Amino acid sequence: MLLVDYTDRSVVANVADKEGRLVASGALFAGTLPESVIIANTPTEWAGVRWTQLLWPLPTEADKRQVLIAHELFHRIQPTLGLTRNEVGNRHLDTLEGRYLLQLEWRALAQALKATTPALRQAALSDALLFRHERYRLFAQAALEEGQLEINEGVPEYTGVKVGLNDPKARIAHAEYDLSAFVQAPSFVRSFAYATGPAYGLLLDEADPAWRDKLGSGQRLDQLLSAAMRLPDPDPTTLAARATHYDDGALRSAEEARDRQKRAQAAELTARLVDGPVLIIALKKSNRQFNPQTLIPLGELGMVYPTLRLTGEWGALQVDSGGALLSAKQATVSVKGADPSGIKGEGWRLDLAPGWSVRPGARAGDLIVAQTPTDAAGTP
Repeated sequence: MLLVDYTDRSVVANVADKEGRLVASGALFAGTLPESVIIANTPTEWAGVRWTQLLWPLPTEADKRQVLIAHELFHRIQPTLGLTRNEVGNRHLDTLEGRYLLQLEWRALAQALKATTPALRQAALSDALLFRHERYRLFAQAALEEGQLEINEGVPEYTGVKVGLNDPKARIAHAEYDLSAFVQAPSFVRSFAYATGPAYGLLLDEADPAWRDKLGSGQRLDQLLSAAMRLPDPDPTTLAARATHYDDGALRSAEEARDRQKRAQAAELTARLVDGPVLIIALKKSNRQFNPQTLIPLGELGMVYPTLRLTGEWGALQVDSGGALLSAKQATVSVKGADPSGIKGEGWRLDLAPGWSVRPGARAGDLIVAQTPTDAAGTP
C-alpha cells in the first residue's frame, strides 16, 4: 500500500520497493513519487511493485475510509481475477432520457434496499429493471457499456462496502448513501456504477449467495439478480404509470432544464476544442489523472475532461481549467490565447520530455506535439 501526499508527492509504504527508492523508517518506508507517476486512488506500477495507491489524507469518517481502502485493494488484484472489461463511453447517460431513467432506477433500488417484506422488494426491483430495460431499448449500446463499467467499478465499490463494513445495517446504509450521493455528480457517464454496484451486489447476496462465482459468465449484475429472484420480464406498457410512483414531475423538469444547458455547453466546447485552433497530442501509452464525476461527453467526438493530468513518452499535460477533449487517438486543448511557444495556454501547461517539441499542425493555427527532428549527425 502506498499513501501519497498530493501537495509534495511524499509517500509512505508498508513494504519495501524492488528498486531501493524508498528508505526504511521504523516499520514503514518513505520517499517521493516522481513526476512521471500519476497521483490518484488507483493501482500503480512503480519501483518494481504493483501498489494500491491512496491519496493522503484519507477520509475522516471511518465508514467512508474503510470502504475506500477495500475498494482500492480490490482494484489491485482485479486483473488476476479476470474481472476487468474494456470501457467505452456510456455517453447515453449524459442525455435527457438516459439520466432520467437512471435516476428512476436508483430511486427504485433505494426502495428495494429499504423493503420490509419480500413482496415489496420484488415490486421495487421490478420497477428498477423496468427503467433499466427502457434505457437499453432506447440506446442500443447501453447494456454492453453499462455492464462493463459495473464490473470495472461497481463490483469494486460493492467489495468496498461488503469488506470494509462488518455491520449488515451499515452496508445497507452505505449503499443507500451511494444511490443518493451520486445524484449530485456533474455527470453520470463514469460515476453511475459506484451507485448501482453496492445496491445490486447486496441484493444479490440475499438472493443468491454464490453470485460472485458467476461474474465471469458475462452476465450483467441486473441479469444475475433477475434470474436469482425469478423476476418476470419488464412490461414496457407500465412505464409511464410506474414512473409517477418515483417522480412527481420535479425530476423530469430539472432534467429538461439541465438538458438545455448542456446543449449550449456542448456547442461552446465543440467550437473551442474541435473547430480550433487546438494543440493535438497523440495518445500512445498514456496515463491520466482525472475526476470521473465531471466528464462531459461530446458524442462521437470524444469526452471532455474539465481538469486532467495526462502523461506519456512526450511529457505531461496539466489542465486546471478550460478542459481537454480526448478521443480514442488524441487529446486536444484550445490554443486560443496560448503563448508563442505553444506550451502554455488558458488553463493548461505542457511539460515536454527531452526530444519532443511543439510544431505546426496540418490545419492552419493548429499545433501538434511531435518528436524533434534530428539532422544526419543526430542533433536536434
